[in-house]
Order: sequence, then C-alpha cells, then structure tokens
Amino acid sequence: MSISLQEQLLKAGLVDQKKAKQVKKDKRKTAKQQKHHKTGIIEDSQQAAQKALKEKAERDRQLNEERNQRAERRAVLAQIKQLIDTNKIARDEGETPYNFVDNKKVKKLYVTADQHRQLSNGQLAIASFQKSYELIPTPVAQKIAERDESCVIIASGKDSIQEAEDEYADYKIPDDLMW
Repeated sequence: MSISLQEQLLKAGLVDQKKAKQVKKDKRKTAKQQKHHKTGIIEDSQQAAQKALKEKAERDRQLNEERNQRAERRAVLAQIKQLIDTNKIARDEGETPYNFVDNKKVKKLYVTADQHRQLSNGQLAIASFQKSYELIPTPVAQKIAERDESCVIIASGKDSIQEAEDEYADYKIPDDLMW
C-alpha cells in the first residue's frame, strides 16, 4: 500500500493535523478556481468567435449586396444599349441642325427636315449612351427613361407642345427660325 506524502509527514510529526487540513482545503480551493477560470476563458473565446462569425457574415452580406447592385446596373445598361441599338433611326444624310442641351451644354445634331419636325412634335427623342447621341422613337425613350432617366436627353411630349402652342397662338413664328 502506498501512503500519501501528507500521511507520512503526519506520522513523522513534521506537520500537525490542523495544518494538513488547511493545505488540503487550499488545494481544493485553487483547483476549483482554476476550473472556473478556465471555463471563463473558454466562454470568452466562444463569445469572441461568435462575434467574429457575425461580423464576417455581415461583411459577406454587404459584399454580396454590392455585387448584386453592380450586376443589376450592368444588366440595366445592357438593356438600354440594346433598346438604343435596335431602335435608333439613321440620321447620316441630315443637313438641318437640331440644337439641344446636355449637361448644361448646347449640343448640335444634324438631322433631316422630317426628323427635325418629328423631334419638335415629340415623336422622336434623343438618347445618350456611351458619349454618342441617337434618335429614337418616343415610346422607346420612355422605356429607357424607366430604367435610367439620364440616358434620355430630350423627349418633348405632345402635352408640353400643345401648352406652348396655346400660350403663343397669337404670335407668328418665322419660317427661317429653327431650334
């Protein structure tokens, strides 16, 4: 049989019973504190890990949202480009200048007399895409404006033209005046 060191010290008379009990009590107390302290460390590390996971999930969600917004914007731009390319009206033989305002600057397009009249009556519109201007029908311009209003430069509607005609019905417009 093996006898513990404490029992051996008691038999030898080097330690009394009271001191042995105190040492045993202190030993249990420190063991209990260490166990509790390790549990606290484990809980803290688990909380830190959970916090890090939540932060990572939030960052990932934000990145995905940004990617989705960029993809939607690219899709809208592709739709606008397709609408303009499929519905643009050729204007290469035009001799009549048509002036319009884009970003506070007056621009000029050369169109035919018929196209000039249609632009003035609101049957045609001007769309801007990738630094070029194209003539498109007004219904197509409305579809483009639903996607991105900044791509439609001018689309005068019949209502505004009729109001303007009513206000200035008494005034004669010279034949040589073109805007």
